[in-house]
Amino acid sequence: MNEIPEAITLAQQITETLVGKTIISVTPASTPHKFAWYYDDPAKYHQRLLEAEILSARGIGMFVEINLSKAILLFSDGVRLRFHPVRDQIPGKHQLLLGFNDGTFLSASVSMYGGLFCWEKEVEFDNIYYEVAKSKPSPLKDAFDADYFNRLFAPEAVQKLSLKAALATEQRIPGLGNGCLQDILWHTKLNPKRKVMTLTEDEQSRLFTNLKQTLAEMTRLGGRSTEKDLFGNSGGYSVVMCADNKDKPCPDCGTPIQKESYMGGSVYTCPTCQPL
Repeated sequence: MNEIPEAITLAQQITETLVGKTIISVTPASTPHKFAWYYDDPAKYHQRLLEAEILSARGIGMFVEINLSKAILLFSDGVRLRFHPVRDQIPGKHQLLLGFNDGTFLSASVSMYGGLFCWEKEVEFDNIYYEVAKSKPSPLKDAFDADYFNRLFAPEAVQKLSLKAALATEQRIPGLGNGCLQDILWHTKLNPKRKVMTLTEDEQSRLFTNLKQTLAEMTRLGGRSTEKDLFGNSGGYSVVMCADNKDKPCPDCGTPIQKESYMGGSVYTCPTCQPL
């Protein structure tokens, strides 16, 4: 799933590859998918997007937002975006396909779930996750400083949560999910099950520093190695704590990396470096 580094990488690649192109064909909802979500009737996307020019793109939390001359396109974390220089590269299944005036294409496909939202600029799009992502500072920005980070942990209800629950749920940090969090906690030598209230001042300070540095490095390298970019290439940041490295030695101490089920998903930890 796309998180902050992938959303920003995709937006940058869209800016470099698609800005200035005009949409001449629109194919929405070609492959039915129970968990592909649209704004209004996808059949209306043709009217909204046809002859629209791509002006800009940006990553907002987990979202990739594309600004067009007469509409906005918004893709959530579960949508796979791919650029196709020729028609032969278009996948057989997709939930939205855009054809451009130079013969190239952009496909959007959903695997598990994802939102493919399109609305006219004069319409007010109501999506709480999108609004929260726009309203809160990104960890990649200076506004996300130590004081702001510490305030996230201040409420008593948050103090009782585990680090995974506090950092990767409820949109406290939009665009930060379980995937990126695994390496952030490993770099900080903290267990995802650890309660916020048990952190020392030094541990919380190191967590803030590693959160910013790790996300910045993931973004600089074009996303994580577990995810793909606009051209189908894996990101340049080699993820340590992931399914591919289960039972492999921790790079720091050599202890086998373990997988556990926690909070409806999986967490990967080094039992030695990240004791509970």
